[in-house]
Amino acid sequence: MPKMKTHRASAKRYKLTGSGKLMRRTAFRKHLIVGKPTPRLRRIQDEQGISSADIDRVTQALPYVKHCR
Repeated sequence: MPKMKTHRASAKRYKLTGSGKLMRRTAFRKHLIVGKPTPRLRRIQDEQGISSADIDRVTQALPYVKHCR
């Protein structure tokens, strides 16, 4: 049986923590920063966990999720 292919765009967007959680970047952080209040920017600067509704979809795109960087 051939190897399963990893969805490369997904592999670049998600990373696996040491405890096994999938993390993603927060939205609305790339541009138009000047108009956003500082508390909001602090709140969205960290990475967030993937919602439970999306975990199946992401793990299907990343069959070898332990090697995801």
